Amino acid sequence: MNFRVDIPFVHLLGFELEQFEDGQAQVRYIPLPEHRNAFGVAHGGALMTLLDVAMASAARSVQPDMGLVTIEMKTSFMQTAHGTLVCKGRLMHRSRSMAFAEATVFDAAGQACAHATGTFKYTRPLAGGVALAAMPQPCPADAPGP
Repeated sequence: MNFRVDIPFVHLLGFELEQFEDGQAQVRYIPLPEHRNAFGVAHGGALMTLLDVAMASAARSVQPDMGLVTIEMKTSFMQTAHGTLVCKGRLMHRSRSMAFAEATVFDAAGQACAHATGTFKYTRPLAGGVALAAMPQPCPADAPGP
């Protein structure tokens, strides 16, 4: 199944979208050796990306033509993640401009490994696979710093 938007980082990690409908999403991920931490298990950053993508996909599934950006995300890691991973995302609530979602990563044995909740902002409809409101703007070289 296609993510319906081009996300190079998702391609790099090898995520596969398996469900995308009615506020639900499921993403499969097989961590490669270069995606593992020093203990030989899936890196927490890769798991957070998986959770983020599953939640955003669940939120976009009710209006696929819209863009979506992450506003806030809270993640809890419960145990190490081994083997093929499945992440199930669910849209909990949405307003005209915001979405609230949750997702859980399950390991090859079906055990929950990590859970997240997130807040997302819908952006203007996608043009060429890029959310118009999320386009990066160049910074002038002489812009004052913080």
